[in-house]
Amino acid sequence: MAIGERIRFIRNLRGMTQKWLGQAVGFPQKTADIRMAQYESGSRTPKEDLVKALANVLEVSPLALNIPDIDSDLGFIHTLFAIEDIHGVRAEKQGDEVHIVFDGSKRTMDESIFKMLSAWADQAEKLKNGEISKDQYDRWRYTFPAEDTTQIWAKVPSQELSDMLIQALREEEK
Repeated sequence: MAIGERIRFIRNLRGMTQKWLGQAVGFPQKTADIRMAQYESGSRTPKEDLVKALANVLEVSPLALNIPDIDSDLGFIHTLFAIEDIHGVRAEKQGDEVHIVFDGSKRTMDESIFKMLSAWADQAEKLKNGEISKDQYDRWRYTFPAEDTTQIWAKVPSQELSDMLIQALREEEK
C-alpha cells in the first residue's frame, strides 16, 4: 500500500475529511482538500516533515504512513500491520510461538491469496517432513508460480512453446 493510500486509510479510520486533515497540518482552507487529494491519489508525495505532521494529527507513527522498509525490524512489523489492514490477518500466540494467521473464511482475504498461501504452507510442510530439499523449496519460492505443482494457477506457455505449437498447427492444416 503506497503512502497516499495509507494516509487515506487512516484518515477514514479516524473519520476525518481531507479538508479537515489538510487544515490541521497547515494548508490554507481554500486548498486543504485539494492538496490532501493530491497526496492520497499519489500525484504528489509528501516530504518527511509533512509525513511527520500528518502522523502527528492522525495519531500514528510516521512508519505507519511510509512505505515500510522490510529489511528493518520496525519496517517489517509495519508491513505486517498493513497486511492486516488489507487482508485481515492477525497475530496469535500459541505457547512460546507467535503465528501470523491468514483466515480464508474472512471476506477481506482474497481467495487467490489464500490459495497461494496454502500452496506455500504445503511446500514448507514438505520441507519440514524431508520430502523436498532446501534447494527444491527455495527454487519453488523464487520461481513461484512457475514451479508450483498444485495446479491451482493457470500457467501461460512460454513464447517458445507457443510458437512451436502454432507452427505445428499450421503445418497440419497444409
